[in-house]
Amino acid sequence: MFQGFYPRYDLEARIQHTKLDAGVWDIPSARMSRIEDHEGQDFKSVMSGLVENFNQTLEAPDNLLRDAMMGSENVDIHDVMTAMSKAELSVNMVTTMTTKVISAYDKIMQITI
Repeated sequence: MFQGFYPRYDLEARIQHTKLDAGVWDIPSARMSRIEDHEGQDFKSVMSGLVENFNQTLEAPDNLLRDAMMGSENVDIHDVMTAMSKAELSVNMVTTMTTKVISAYDKIMQITI
């Protein structure tokens, strides 16, 4: 009954074009047809920078407390307490991130191929 029946649709003409298809007001197209160069840092340098910042955050309360005990006028006990709170938050955040990374690794290792 329908042998050899092929509907003749002009699909290209039926596609609705949006602002994403072509540039509007000299704005380039937002479609993902082009590859952009990545000029950022690699993963290793980003992670090593984060670890260095974490170490500095952990050492800050000790350094400020030592300066406060030596009688430095530039350091107040409130600065020491603020640095201790920042260090505590950093430790909590790093612990949470580590737990999530290990959990994700465990889930990936459970995938059967």
